[in-house]
Amino acid sequence: MIRAAALALGLLTQGAMAQDAVTSGTGGVLRGLDKVNGQTVDVDIRNGETGQLFGLDVALGDCRFPVENPTGDAFAYLTIWETGKSEALFDGWMIASSPALNALDHARYDVWVIRCMTP
Repeated sequence: MIRAAALALGLLTQGAMAQDAVTSGTGGVLRGLDKVNGQTVDVDIRNGETGQLFGLDVALGDCRFPVENPTGDAFAYLTIWETGKSEALFDGWMIASSPALNALDHARYDVWVIRCMTP
């Protein structure tokens, strides 16, 4: 997982240089999947806030996107843990265009970034 995080950070840096600038949105749109029953749900979470996706709490630190392409390549800093527990299951950057690059590892749930919310 450390190698994936380092690779993700390198890709983020390269992507930021290629686009010249990134900016933060007001929050992010995340999608959750319950792998047992196939149900999906989308939630809007503002930067600095925590939302719920099924049995998970998801804190959004920041959601960033390329200035020249607000609908493309969003990346968000997420901390995810099971509701009622304190140990984080995921803590890091997740990239909308490559969710498997640095993914949540959970037996029942998947979470991924769809896009940032823009002002």
